[in-house]
Amino acid sequence: MYYVKSGQGPVVILIHGLFGDLDNLKALGKALEDSFTVVRVDVLNHGASPSVAKMDYRSLASSIAELIEQLPEKEAIIVGHSMGGKIAMATALCYPKLVSKLVVADIAPVAYQSRHDSVFAALESMPLAEIKDRRQALAHMKSCNIDDGTAQFLLKSLTRAEQGFSWKMNLSGLKASYANIIDWPTFPQPYQGPCLFIRGGDSDYVTAEHRQAIMTQFPKVKAKTIEGSGHWLHAQKPAIFNRIVKEFITNN
Repeated sequence: MYYVKSGQGPVVILIHGLFGDLDNLKALGKALEDSFTVVRVDVLNHGASPSVAKMDYRSLASSIAELIEQLPEKEAIIVGHSMGGKIAMATALCYPKLVSKLVVADIAPVAYQSRHDSVFAALESMPLAEIKDRRQALAHMKSCNIDDGTAQFLLKSLTRAEQGFSWKMNLSGLKASYANIIDWPTFPQPYQGPCLFIRGGDSDYVTAEHRQAIMTQFPKVKAKTIEGSGHWLHAQKPAIFNRIVKEFITNN
């Protein structure tokens, strides 16, 4: 896994969501690096990390565990958003001795229905060799009924190629893995370490019906809701989000 390291102190690993990269949680990293060693990762099939044909949460947890075991401390606090939150949870459940604390942003340890079909269609139909600039790329995304905020986020993974543009993410690998990404495997034991779930007040990713699944797998959980934010709570309410994370990992 490709990663960027900054700061000093206990290690905090930040894991982005689907279609993102290590810059997604950069503001949180900046807020933490005065007290913590911050490691921002590109998940496999994203950013500068290797491409793989298929990925699932156990294999992704293994890749995070390998990273932790390379560190002098041999343990880390893990913070993950959306798919990154699932990777963080899977790592804690599979390798509890390596994970001292856990923060999960706007995702639950459950299987979800497919909700990215239109995104995959827009990304796959992008005329990469023909577009001349990001303005044309944005127009294409909007023509595929992708809202402006989501389109701007997705286009962060667009990079110039010898002719036209290319995606930094491995789109075919992500599509082949999508059933695994929205699914959630069964783990034998709950994670007994300190855990915080943060949800967006306007998001439907974490609801009351997920409460039992969360508490069964993470019995020492605390929960916070950031009102006025949706699924992108770290970008919509960064000051509040960063403060909540820092307070939890410092004091628990």
